[in-house]
Amino acid sequence: MTTEATNCPLGVEEIMQLIPHRYPFLLVDKVISYVPGESITAIKNVTFNEPQFTGHFPDHPVMPGVMIVEAMAQAAGVLTQLSRDGQADDALFYLVKVDKAKFSKVVVPGDQMVMECQIKKVIKNMTMYTGSVKVDGKVAAKAEFLCAEKSK
Repeated sequence: MTTEATNCPLGVEEIMQLIPHRYPFLLVDKVISYVPGESITAIKNVTFNEPQFTGHFPDHPVMPGVMIVEAMAQAAGVLTQLSRDGQADDALFYLVKVDKAKFSKVVVPGDQMVMECQIKKVIKNMTMYTGSVKVDGKVAAKAEFLCAEKSK
């Protein structure tokens, strides 16, 4: 069942109420829109001041691919919480599997990652998502990933 997109935006304060990540590992800055139970579009602004750039790579800072995937997974977690009206306070969601990851554009400080994630299927306490990251309208990365819910 397709539902109309909810135009937000949701800022970082609202995002921190939905997922447990905090600086320096909160990788979702804003939610642009979402369709409960279906999809989300979120933003990550990449800045030079982030700690990973002191070592990856000092003379040519590049956003690590694993952090790009993590950012997509966090956006998916926000979608899950929004779809439940934030009613999963007693649970954590863990990234348990990543498939079909492909990186086609380097992400660097100054870029804005536009993350689009969709729920592919729900199996018991697990949800399979597809996600993509675009920078300047071009796909920089995409992947499928599975997250599992566990009680705290």
